[in-house]
Amino acid sequence: MAQAMSFSEKGEKMELSQLKIPTHVSIIMDGNGRWAKSKGMPRTYGHSKGADVLMDICEDADALGIKYLTVYAFSTENWSRPETEVKTLMFLFRKYIKICYGKAMSNNTRVRVIGDKTGLAEDLRESIRVLEEDTAKNTGLQFQIAINYGSRDEMLRGMRRMMQDYKEGKFALEDVDESHFSSYLDTDGIPDPDLMIRTSGEQRLSNYLMWQHAYSEFYFTDVPWPKFDKAELVKALEAYTSRDRRYGKVKA
Repeated sequence: MAQAMSFSEKGEKMELSQLKIPTHVSIIMDGNGRWAKSKGMPRTYGHSKGADVLMDICEDADALGIKYLTVYAFSTENWSRPETEVKTLMFLFRKYIKICYGKAMSNNTRVRVIGDKTGLAEDLRESIRVLEEDTAKNTGLQFQIAINYGSRDEMLRGMRRMMQDYKEGKFALEDVDESHFSSYLDTDGIPDPDLMIRTSGEQRLSNYLMWQHAYSEFYFTDVPWPKFDKAELVKALEAYTSRDRRYGKVKA
């Protein structure tokens, strides 16, 4: 059977087998509301469609060999959206968590929710607790969902915990380095993203994993999240493959 072909950012033909598969991909799932409005539908319709797309992308990422996938579902700033939209999003989260549980158990996926869970309703927190505990030993795709998450909030929460531990004599000042600080973040034990994808044309981080994205490659696409699929994910991987990651060093 002939090998399927793809194209790099430079327009060079590339076999799919030649793709460099990043260990960790993070995604800002943008454009749900705008896509829905373009269809003459309410913004909430776009969020519902976006949740369906996420189910598929998790399986696609796993099949492609991506080990970690983290998605930005709801930011600390999103509470300021219209009340009806926030209520719909919380309803979708409840529904998604239940469906995600079954999918994760059948696909050997570990699921973690990052962000300030104390800001969520008690029943949603309980559903998240069960999901995280019951999938903790799964060894397939490591899937993180950022809900009520903001990078500045994450770092402040982590700093408060670190300061408390210091007051209790759990470490000395000379122990503090990047690794030590990272252990107080929501992503403790998770490698930094290699590739960050943002859909729907915007080109900013929006307070998302700012510490963790220090040396990530960024890929922006005009495709709105409800239209994102495996083919679009592969395009992002093609772009990633063509990048020269130097981590601040000069190429020899």
